[in-house]
Amino acid sequence: MMKKEGTEILPGIEIRGLCLYIRAEDTLVFADLHLGYEEELRRMGILVPGFQYKEITARLEKIIFSIRKEGKLKRAVIDGDLKHEFGRISEQEWNEVMGFLSFLEKHFEETVLVKGNHDNILGPIAGRKNLSVVEYLFLEKEKIYIAHGHRIPEDPEFREAEIVLIAHDHPAVSLRDAAKTEKVKCFLSGKWKKKILIQLPSTCFATMGSDPVAEEALSPFLENGRESFDAYCVEGSEVFYFGKLRNI
Repeated sequence: MMKKEGTEILPGIEIRGLCLYIRAEDTLVFADLHLGYEEELRRMGILVPGFQYKEITARLEKIIFSIRKEGKLKRAVIDGDLKHEFGRISEQEWNEVMGFLSFLEKHFEETVLVKGNHDNILGPIAGRKNLSVVEYLFLEKEKIYIAHGHRIPEDPEFREAEIVLIAHDHPAVSLRDAAKTEKVKCFLSGKWKKKILIQLPSTCFATMGSDPVAEEALSPFLENGRESFDAYCVEGSEVFYFGKLRNI
């Protein structure tokens, strides 16, 4: 089933490209940019041009404009893995992360950096923009908890939350025909214990992601029961509801 951009995955939470827009909070959430990934590939001997930064900012600018044509949005939340390297800050990462944070300053009143498993040394760059890196963001009024998803939180706000937004796995469903296989980035939505869980796709374009049907989950949230989750695949500005993972 095809739906247009702005499709609600939950009441008041819209799919906008590879982002989620929480209308009541005027907040745009996106994840797993992995800025600097091309430099890492080149270090491995894989020659790729540096294209991600322009692609990410162009797509985000289009989404931002579709939500609000004038003025700034209230809040941007990067749900982990803004940069790629675990143990160092590459020159590409430093330049692109600084440029990207400046880009967000232009469009948002506030930027929140949620720590991902690749963000061990993001602090020095964030500090240049007077930003801190947080373990999670809790939107108390909406009872929405935003964390990267590489571990199960134990704080009181998590216990209070009714909706949990995570990332980490880079979900992308594989579509096959007789000639080829193509991956399409997707959102996953289902239940984790008594909470509603939504997993965001990656905003990284150097790799499509991992197939939740064929590959093991990285997030402990999705170690069991992932086959009962619904998949919402995104191609450009169109959203395709694929139903339960078990039926794909």
